[in-house]
Order: sequence, then C-alpha cells, then structure tokens
Amino acid sequence: MTETFQALVVDKAEAFSVVIQPLTLEKLPAGEVLIRVAYSSVNYKDGLASIPNGNIVRNYPFIPGVDLSGTVVSSTDPRFQEGQSVIATGYGIGVSHYGGFSEYARIPAEWVMPLPEGLTLREAMIYGTAGYTAAMSIQALEAHGAVPDKGKVLVTGATGGVGGAAVAILAKKGYQVTASTGKADAADYLQTLGAAEVISREDVTGGSGKPLDKQLWQAAVDSVGGAPLAAMLSKITYGGSVAASGLTAGTAVATTVLPFILRGVSLLGIDSVACPMEQRIQIWDRMASDLKPEQLDNLVDREIAIAELPAALEDILKSNTRGRVLVRLS
Repeated sequence: MTETFQALVVDKAEAFSVVIQPLTLEKLPAGEVLIRVAYSSVNYKDGLASIPNGNIVRNYPFIPGVDLSGTVVSSTDPRFQEGQSVIATGYGIGVSHYGGFSEYARIPAEWVMPLPEGLTLREAMIYGTAGYTAAMSIQALEAHGAVPDKGKVLVTGATGGVGGAAVAILAKKGYQVTASTGKADAADYLQTLGAAEVISREDVTGGSGKPLDKQLWQAAVDSVGGAPLAAMLSKITYGGSVAASGLTAGTAVATTVLPFILRGVSLLGIDSVACPMEQRIQIWDRMASDLKPEQLDNLVDREIAIAELPAALEDILKSNTRGRVLVRLS
C-alpha cells in the first residue's frame, strides 16, 4: 500500500484554502472500513463545502465529497471483506466526516453498503447522491399514487444532478416528463435523457398567481425550492404530489393551504442523508434494476481527475455544469 495518497483538503489555518495535497492513512478519521476510492462525484453541497461561508464544514482541515465508490482494503467489521466493491453516501460523509475527494477513505461500517449487482463502481457514482435522491423522490411519488398513465410529471432544475437523473429514471419507467430549466440551450440534452417536453423556469412560476391554478402535472420532482415550488403546488392535479429535495431557488415557500385541503396535494420531503440503511439498500437495488436508464452515461457532463476538482467545485456553484461531474480517483 502506498505510504501517501492525494486528497482535496479545505482549510482555514491562515487564509481559507482548497488544495490537493498528500496525506498518510494516519490522517484519516476513525472507521471500521478502509476503502480505496475509485470514483466520487461533485454535488452542490460539495461546492458549498469548498467556500468559507458555505455553512457545511465546521471543523478544519477537512476533505469534502459526500459520496464514493471503491474497494475495501481492510475492515474490522465482518460484513465487509478485502477486495469487496462498496459504496458510501449520506450520513456524515463529506460534512462531518472526511469524504470521497481522496484516494483513500476510512468510513464507519454502518455507512457502507455492498455495490448492488447490476452496477459498476463508475455507474454508482454517475448516480451518486444526486441520483439516489432522484430515485428516493420517484419512489415516494409512486407510493402516493403516481403512475405513467395519470399524466405528465414535472422535473425542476432538470439540468442538475438530481433533476437530470429524475428525468432519465422517469422516462425509463414510461412517464411523460416535463423538464424545467433556466438554460435555454439545454433542450437537446434533456430530450436525450427522455424529456417529452422542455419548459423554462418562468413557465413554472408563471400563470394566474392564484393559490389554485390550472392543473398541469400529476406529480413533480423538485430540486430547487423557493418560488418554483410554491407555484407548482398550485398546478398539481387532484390527489397528486411533489417530492421536494432542494433549495437553490430559496428556502422560503410562499403558498397557502388550499392545494392541500381542496385538491389533496401532498408535499413530500426527501432526505437522502439520514435515510436508514435498509431503505437505502432497497432503493439502490432498484437503481441497479428497474429504475436504471439504458443510457446512464448520458447523465455525465464530464469525468475529471482529482487535480481538476477545485475548478469543478467553482463551476457547480455557478451552475456551469449540466448533469453529473464524475471524479476518477483510481
């Protein structure tokens, strides 16, 4: 095993810094499973972790990266064996516990799961936390009655990680997907993912402005929050639902109780961080089987090496990415 390895480290020792630097295994935090990381991915939360006022990281120095896939090097937990392919997402990874932007990671066994049959290590991180959040959202919508023949499903922030995966998964399941984006040149990309219709942000927020507007969509996967979430709630058909997981458009949602009490609309909160492992495994198994798009690779904006991470983190905060940025670590 190598004596040193490369990791992206954010620090506040003097001035705030984001630097690729060599580390030794002794610098990694406690955990039962040592993993040789194969891939990670760039998520919006990782971008926030790379800036001084992102309100993600509390203790420095720190290694961001909220997800990873790789191979077990050693484990003191009998559930995991040397050479086993595994993935780890959520919990404290990349937030309070050193994350996936590192050639090696030491992770608590309770946060690690075997790689599902039907996925490669690379495919698992094409999905990553964003894809898992999208799959959670779709499963929640299905549990509340969404089926392909009931009408259109809206996906907001469709060129982002969660949105793009949601478009591809819903299309795979036979839904008629309306993809909303603020990027005027994204229509062709979203259609390759399976979107039947591409609309602008203004098409979501526009309309009568009344608490109950024209009923347009049976359900929605919302990764932006704010004004778009408030507007879409007024346009969901009777008994429909919205799965909400994001806040890039803001945390305040100015709505009324009318969609809920007059149309029976459900607002479903999606938390991919603390989701119990039993549910996590069940959803990942679906991501490897019935939810898996035929062209999963279409979600990839680009694949980068660790040295390119600082620029990629800046890009995701500026919305200069389309789909998933995959980080190759071995």
